[in-house]
Amino acid sequence: MRRIAAALTAALALGVGLTACGESDPAPGTATGQTREITHAMGTTKVPAEPKRVVVLDTDKIDTALSLGVTPVGAATAGEAKSWPTYFGAEKLAGITEVGVLTEPDLEAITALKPDLILGSKFRQEKFYDELAAIAPTVFTEKVGVTWKENFLLDGKALGREQQARDLLAAYEKRAKEFGASLGDAAARKISIVRFIPGNIRVYGPESFSGIVVGDTGLGRPERQRLDGKDDKRFDLVSPERVDEVDGDVIFVTAYGEKAAAEQAKVTTGSLWRNLGAVRAGRAHVVSDETWMTGIGVTAANKILDDLATHLPA
Repeated sequence: MRRIAAALTAALALGVGLTACGESDPAPGTATGQTREITHAMGTTKVPAEPKRVVVLDTDKIDTALSLGVTPVGAATAGEAKSWPTYFGAEKLAGITEVGVLTEPDLEAITALKPDLILGSKFRQEKFYDELAAIAPTVFTEKVGVTWKENFLLDGKALGREQQARDLLAAYEKRAKEFGASLGDAAARKISIVRFIPGNIRVYGPESFSGIVVGDTGLGRPERQRLDGKDDKRFDLVSPERVDEVDGDVIFVTAYGEKAAAEQAKVTTGSLWRNLGAVRAGRAHVVSDETWMTGIGVTAANKILDDLATHLPA
């Protein structure tokens, strides 16, 4: 009996010790060890209530995190762009470590940063999900571009800043609507969006990021860029020989990287481009690719509104 009593006493002491350890060692990255469940493109994941060390693997995630006041400890870069969104300013980007490119995240670099949350995209990094989830709680959005608003809210929720994200999105949408109203008959102005990427010229449709922003203002689009009858209404290709198809009342032009910028310069000095109605009228404007194309977040969207306000006075 004495041996049994001693064993029970030891077991009780061990249980108390384990409980004490559990109470004094909260989950990494949180003050309390509390977690929240997030349902996302790859399933359901428990994330820290207040993540402190966030790694982001797409350009929209950088915009989202910084817009919500979270500086990632690591971020992937966008191929040809080879940088993060400069529209936030160098000071906000200074503490971020590069962790590969969007389609090839550097798993060793990510592990070394000891993140407590990873934000990525099924569209770009699905094959890396299991490895990333083994490093830290990982939340993936499904698509890019067309679902940018839903992505912003989901990522905001994962970051523990859902209401702030809702407020920022509502403020942007209000601003877009009011700007369009200030133009009078906004739909009568046909806005062309053209992007040069290495080896290709794209026109952007109503389900691209910049197309959605322009659409939120009520501005119109050239018929060629409505992409009627196409399953993919994000963008379409135009050859240099058919660049006359990109005309509109106003043209906004971007280039993705240095090679594309050189191709843009070659095309835009040619006679087909120079004879476009918008070009002859002085209404073709070169704008930032990182805001119109790769930003894909609420701050980038507001930067697009800035450009529209500059070049489309009421």
